[in-house]
Amino acid sequence: MKAAVIYISIHHGNTKKVAEVIAKALKAKLFDLAKNTPNISKYDLIGFGSGIYFYRHHKMLLEFVDNLPNMNKNAFIFSTRGAGPKASYHGALRKRLLAKGLKILGEFSCKGWDTYALLKLFGGINKGHPDKEDLMKAERFAKSLKKASSSIKARKRR
Repeated sequence: MKAAVIYISIHHGNTKKVAEVIAKALKAKLFDLAKNTPNISKYDLIGFGSGIYFYRHHKMLLEFVDNLPNMNKNAFIFSTRGAGPKASYHGALRKRLLAKGLKILGEFSCKGWDTYALLKLFGGINKGHPDKEDLMKAERFAKSLKKASSSIKARKRR
């Protein structure tokens, strides 16, 4: 299985930390969307992640997905967020990925230090996140994706 993790992490490196842990667990190629536009055609499993900005993933990530061709590949979604329930802000990205023919194997979200907009006046929220526990959960999530992807591959061979 060839995997790629595409992320954008703008403010405090919250999403970068999560992306690095997931990529390491999957032995995946890591792409910082702020630095380059990857060609993902050769990957079987592709992760898409960013911080959450006003209830959705970063605009650059959403635009990247909008410009993808239709493809029959496995994907996963991840994010870091200041507030809100887990993965509740993944709807806009999920909808775009499904429209491109990607099958979503899972979603992960954890708290991240958030000083965006008015929060900076108060020093932000969730300072210290993602923490060690958050990153361990991200690693477990990645390992579960590996299992899911392997079982899908095995079913296709039958």
